Amino acid sequence: MTCGERLNVEMMMIRRRHVFYVEGYDPLGVDVYYDMFRRSWQRFRGVWGCQSTLGELTLDSDAVAHWDIATSGPNWQVETHYEFVRLEHILAANIGQPLWWQLPRALIWAADDLISGTTARVLRASWRFGLHFIYFQVLLLLWLASAGAAGWIAAYAAGRFGGLSPPWAIALGIAAAIASFLALRPLADRMHVIQINNCWPHQREFGRGAPSAFDAPIEACAARLVAAARTQVDEIVVVGHSQGGVTSTAVTARALELDPELGRRGPKVVLMTLGSVMPGVALHPSAARMRAIIRRLAVEPSLLWIDCQSRKDVMNFWEFDPAEGVGLALGAQRRNPLIWQLRFKDMLSPEYYRSLRLDLFRLHFQFLKASDRRAPFDYLMLVAGPLAVADWARDHAALVGQFAEDGTFTGESRAGATAAQNAAQN
Repeated sequence: MTCGERLNVEMMMIRRRHVFYVEGYDPLGVDVYYDMFRRSWQRFRGVWGCQSTLGELTLDSDAVAHWDIATSGPNWQVETHYEFVRLEHILAANIGQPLWWQLPRALIWAADDLISGTTARVLRASWRFGLHFIYFQVLLLLWLASAGAAGWIAAYAAGRFGGLSPPWAIALGIAAAIASFLALRPLADRMHVIQINNCWPHQREFGRGAPSAFDAPIEACAARLVAAARTQVDEIVVVGHSQGGVTSTAVTARALELDPELGRRGPKVVLMTLGSVMPGVALHPSAARMRAIIRRLAVEPSLLWIDCQSRKDVMNFWEFDPAEGVGLALGAQRRNPLIWQLRFKDMLSPEYYRSLRLDLFRLHFQFLKASDRRAPFDYLMLVAGPLAVADWARDHAALVGQFAEDGTFTGESRAGATAAQNAAQN
């Protein structure tokens, strides 16, 4: 049987979808993410030739927000409830901690990773990610060293040429070092030095099972996921981008603890980790909690876990198995993850792609943005389109050609379980 014939038999059309988006370690907040989604949505409509309406952002609470999307083609229609799990208050509080507390934690993290062999393991797993990992540690050291050098120069000049006594020269040097450090703070913020060096100590705590600021949101989101599985939707998709790849896996594993029947009855449940930094957490020797979460999901037959990777994104693990690569020998029990390797070059026009090549953070966020031409991976098509995410992941190369210019799905398909039941009742 050819790939096209298999598509005609197996494709399942989705009419109602519930998405849980778990943000990464980014304190920008839901307003910024909604605006990014809105701009991508406008591009998505033109690329795929479909009709679509994007609802307004609704702030349900400090913990969650949502917006709704109605998308249709001539022979399909989808309603997507897009639920945004808000972590920005927690992240802002973490990043807003006093620098006299953050800096020693960051230095301890860097030293511990080096001594424990984690840095070497990360480099072996993905040298690009490893270099990006070290890059932010070096930037922190350069920031401190620059401030220290400014203080030393000021103290030396004050004593050597200004005639100040050593105590006064030292005091002036300390003041100069502090002033230099603070003067460089805006540059450090623009280069994400504080954000990244604040993130990883918290990830290390979470990975080894210590109490974490993420515990309460994980518990709340897992409960919402279980509740959503009891509604009349065809598919539930949990999405975690970047550090959200850590939190979203924890949410899904906890939901399976709350309801072992999750995914076995009711809607299918799919976990998508996009540009995930999760292996960087799991490769630490003490990250027993993180590896237990990966093991739980990797052997779960009722769940599809898709790990999306891009070679061009230095902030993810390219060509890396998130299960076996972190030391889990699962044998015949293994069911997940399905690794989807994608190329940003296929998603963007050559001119636009060239303009982004050196913008590392922008490339990292391409996972969440619409393509400017039809491509096997298009985030908006995955979360708002008519085909099951599992089908896109397994047959993405063939599926792009299954849509006509006006958005008509030209392949034969079977209706989703919920839609079929409703049709039978009518």
